[in-house]
Amino acid sequence: MDLFAGIPVSDYAAAREWYERLLGPITFEPNDVEAVWELAEHRYVYIEHRPGHAGHAQHTIFVDDLDAVVAGIAERGLEPAQREIYDNGVRKITFRDPDGNEIGFGGAPVA
Repeated sequence: MDLFAGIPVSDYAAAREWYERLLGPITFEPNDVEAVWELAEHRYVYIEHRPGHAGHAQHTIFVDDLDAVVAGIAERGLEPAQREIYDNGVRKITFRDPDGNEIGFGGAPVA
């Protein structure tokens, strides 16, 4: 099973640059209005130039080492918009792109 999670953006060039800072190098570009990142085998996030739909995406990616992921993103120049710790100790770090799309990274409680 493959997963492709789409994120509509209003300014493709600006979003491409922002998402490269968030997710690292692009895995492939199927055309001139889409960029795709493979997060894990058969699990992809992509941006697509769709101005009329931009700003409404919400995705959360649960990772093994939340602190390392967030540190890597910070090294590429992005800071979280929000940090949360739920009652059960699960942590969520949320980033918002220039359109307002939300990409969250979740992690297990700290031991």
